[in-house]
Amino acid sequence: MFKKLRKIVTTKFAGKVLYAIIRLYSATFRVKMENEPQWIEVLDKGGRVLLCIWHQHFFIAVRLLSKYRKYKPCVMISRSLDGDIATRIVEAGGVSVARGSSSRGGKAALKGMIEMLSKNGFGAHIIDGPRGPAGVVKPGAIAIAYGADAVLVPASAYADRAWYMKSWDRFFIPKPFARITIRFYPKIKLPQLKNNNDFEKQRKNLENIMLPHLYV
Repeated sequence: MFKKLRKIVTTKFAGKVLYAIIRLYSATFRVKMENEPQWIEVLDKGGRVLLCIWHQHFFIAVRLLSKYRKYKPCVMISRSLDGDIATRIVEAGGVSVARGSSSRGGKAALKGMIEMLSKNGFGAHIIDGPRGPAGVVKPGAIAIAYGADAVLVPASAYADRAWYMKSWDRFFIPKPFARITIRFYPKIKLPQLKNNNDFEKQRKNLENIMLPHLYV
């Protein structure tokens, strides 16, 4: 029974249905965007941008990324059942996917993200990965940004009312008609790497910027 259900929920058709439901549900939100022009300008001038988000905000990110489909966004998603479902959903919204995580298929996924970001110029990355721990930025975003010569744009999402899941990341889903604020922080142009300590310094810097915007 489980195998049959898994086969159904991971089909392209199921992804389109779930994406349509998310779009309809999200249409009830009252959304305010802050500081969007500062990174859209980078894309419009031919630059590359990697949005950085917490796993907790993935529900809102699904709708957000489809808003920018003309920029051909890409994202990395783990090779798991949840990842299979998420992949079908975001693909229905016009997002390209590199499959893998730090625990499985990470190198291939990083390579795929760098290639897609280098080609199309826009992507998003879940900075704490599919399993956390919450509040810890993994090195993937820094590696992708360096590999594709992209600027990092930290982003956060807030809702005046929402449901919080009992999961490691306190995944949240805004309630119907919630007021949503999506805030983009100043873009980060990474300096040239001199050694491994520099890489860790940039990872920690991103973590320090993003941590205050995580509900833990």
